[in-house]
Amino acid sequence: MKHRQRAQRRRTERPRGRRLRVALVALLTALASAGSVVTATAPVHADAELCGQWATTVQGQYVVQNNRWGTSAEQCVETTGSGFRVTRADGSVSTSGPPKSYPSVYLGCHYTNCSPGSPLPAQISGIGSLNSSVTFGYVGGAIYDAAYDIWLDPTPRKDGVNRTEIMIWFNRVGQVQPVGRAVGTATVGGRSWEVWTGNNGGNDVISFVAPAAISGWSFDVMDFVDQAIGHGLATSSWYVTSVQAGFEPWQNGAGLSVGSFSATVDGGGPPPEPAGTCEVGYGTNSWSSGFTANVTVTNTGGSPVNGWSLGFTLPPGQAVANAWNAAVSSAGGAVTARNLDYNATIPPGGSQSFGFQGTHSGTFASPDAFTLNGTRCTVS
Repeated sequence: MKHRQRAQRRRTERPRGRRLRVALVALLTALASAGSVVTATAPVHADAELCGQWATTVQGQYVVQNNRWGTSAEQCVETTGSGFRVTRADGSVSTSGPPKSYPSVYLGCHYTNCSPGSPLPAQISGIGSLNSSVTFGYVGGAIYDAAYDIWLDPTPRKDGVNRTEIMIWFNRVGQVQPVGRAVGTATVGGRSWEVWTGNNGGNDVISFVAPAAISGWSFDVMDFVDQAIGHGLATSSWYVTSVQAGFEPWQNGAGLSVGSFSATVDGGGPPPEPAGTCEVGYGTNSWSSGFTANVTVTNTGGSPVNGWSLGFTLPPGQAVANAWNAAVSSAGGAVTARNLDYNATIPPGGSQSFGFQGTHSGTFASPDAFTLNGTRCTVS
């Protein structure tokens, strides 16, 4: 099962950025010596490099993620103008099992990490079109697939595993295949595809495999969503939660790249969320390598909350060690706290509290966003 989480963000300055700055300083010094006046209007910025297992960074209206979920070997990706490039991809896994990672760029929400101003999740019945364009860069010496992912769920969820995954395999190299079994062929978006269906243990998967490598394509995502509905894997009342483009490598993969990625939702938009129906207080006590957090969730709405799940993301370098008064699970930096039997209800104007102990490295900070059953809360 693919396991994709949000986690620490690491930005590493690339050598070419340092060389440009050195050259700029030298030029300014020379001009100043000659009596000239130079105004620097913009600093030179390096690309962001992500090497943390679940590391992500915002790139315009999208999110780039390293997403090394199936191996402990090192992997790094470097953001580019409107995509990314895999700069390091150590290790290998058996081609008879799942891949070692899914470095990718996405629009939407993925394990509580939403792209800025995301129009997703959006209900399928309300989407007129979801036009997307992507270009891939391929390399030799690796075993991988180049995959476009579409995630669907009966609810507008922003965390956890969705019910159905649509995969569009633009290319595959080596003896690898999608989840499940081949069930026929289909023409979608004017192209022919081999269709596979199956379940990876966590969600249903329908895959569309190109007979030959596609290096770039502009298409309507909803054509594939309609196919999933036709196979009984979704309904029009479900939601598209995210669309993603990247690679699933089994062996190596350095040099693979998404040259460009874009996605535009027509007629969609995030589902309405009640304003001001929850408030979270997050009190902490930290020391050199650890901390405790006491969290209070208040229902500011007019109806009781029966069963609650609070989602948030810890800052880089933090991890949960143990908890009380809630069932707390985490992977990478994404944390979900769920009620226990005795504190499942939060009446209007009432609250429930829980706490946990954690570890941290570097400068300590608190999460800045919380969702209660998928609804964003204000932070007190």
